[in-house]
Amino acid sequence: MTTALSAARPGPATPLRSRWLILAVLCLAQLTVVLDNTVLTVAVPVLTTELDASTTDIQWMINAYALVQCGLLLTAGSAADRYGRRRMLVAGLVLFGVGSLAAGLARSGDQLIAARAGMGVGGALLVTATLAVAMQVFDGAERSRAIGIWAATSALGYAAGPPIGGIILAHLPWGAIFLVNVPIVLVCLAAARVLVPESRDPVGGRPDLGGVLLSTAGLTGVVWAIIDGPERGWTAPAVLGAAGIGVLLLAAFVVWERRTAAPMLDMHFFTDRRFVGAVTGVVLITFGSTGALFLLTQHLQFVRGYPAWEAGLRMVPFALSIVLLNLGGVATRLIRRLGVPGAIALGMVLLSAGLTLITHVRSDSYAVLLTGLLVMGFGCALANPAIVEAVMSSIPPAKAGVGAGIDGTMAEVGGSLGIAVLGAVLNARFAALAPVAVAGAGSYPAALAAAAGDAERGRVTDAFSSALVTGQTAGAVAVLAGGLLAAGLLRRAERTR
Repeated sequence: MTTALSAARPGPATPLRSRWLILAVLCLAQLTVVLDNTVLTVAVPVLTTELDASTTDIQWMINAYALVQCGLLLTAGSAADRYGRRRMLVAGLVLFGVGSLAAGLARSGDQLIAARAGMGVGGALLVTATLAVAMQVFDGAERSRAIGIWAATSALGYAAGPPIGGIILAHLPWGAIFLVNVPIVLVCLAAARVLVPESRDPVGGRPDLGGVLLSTAGLTGVVWAIIDGPERGWTAPAVLGAAGIGVLLLAAFVVWERRTAAPMLDMHFFTDRRFVGAVTGVVLITFGSTGALFLLTQHLQFVRGYPAWEAGLRMVPFALSIVLLNLGGVATRLIRRLGVPGAIALGMVLLSAGLTLITHVRSDSYAVLLTGLLVMGFGCALANPAIVEAVMSSIPPAKAGVGAGIDGTMAEVGGSLGIAVLGAVLNARFAALAPVAVAGAGSYPAALAAAAGDAERGRVTDAFSSALVTGQTAGAVAVLAGGLLAAGLLRRAERTR
């Protein structure tokens, strides 16, 4: 009972030194999970050759991880609250480690896809448990700083995946991309068992199996449709069917949660304007920022000609600026001074400004790109922790796992939508500008391959560059509009409390 009650009174019971050591372990686990979202992008050529993988196989190797993870985030968060946050942290590490080992030893595309799905299960537990544990261990100003460092770790992981993958592939077989996770997992396991205190929701209750099945199936269907829509076409029967079934299952989930005695997600949270504003803000912010960053990587690879690993390396200043501003406490102090809505608004204005600078200032100099990335990094250093804090502070500490699951789910949905929608803007504009001879190619690489002669390839490149400008401009507008709308919703919620 003492352990359970600690969920309601987090923070001071854990010694200062231990708290920051715990955060280091949590961030290392989170970094490893996030790295595996992007590290595989540089291994596509070698996987195609060595595993005789088709384009569809490659897509599933990449997407199986994110799809399973997103579908299970809400369930994983609820399990952390119900059964113990340290217990789910340890379970996540074990599953992620076993999945990584299986992926590194895979000898076929099907084996790798299955292993990546297993890693996604572990990843869902880790994403929710790491944030939930941090919420229990820290309080007050320390909690804000811890959330900032946790969020900055995620940004670093996304940017560092391609260059780390490139370095590993330059010296080791492709399986090492996954096997390197195993010793990291072992270190985190040992540290978690020694350092991390157990905590859980003191109310507990029986498992909500109906909610688990409905939410997992519904989210998986919706996210699969969002991910696969650009490839198959938004009107393809499979995409429409998955989206429709997913929405129906999520509607059934809402009805079930309203009626069951022990819901995994308390629907009364949605009567709180601050919670609704925070959750909406997560979707709006990740829609604009993830979609815009996706187009930026396209710009670096296809317009500037960098390979995937080098494009990732050139994005590292963006991630490092986020990390340093949060480690040094600068972002936390600014968020405290501006308030959460003000920090989100300023952060997204800066992110939009940096993206606009990179898009519209034509220069081959890295200085322009670096300046834009640093401005974007400053913006994300403010906005990302602020919106996470808005979500987590709008629900009771005893429901920290559910809060982390909601935050992660909405971020995945918003990010997937951003990539899909802004990617569709890019593709539509490219199709309109591309030379008639390559109009049916479907993608920039395919259009280049179909072009006859250097002159036509030049026109294809010019068309894609112009389309990217259109897409990135739309991304900058989406970032700005989403940030200001999210800030407005939160400001309004604060005034009505």
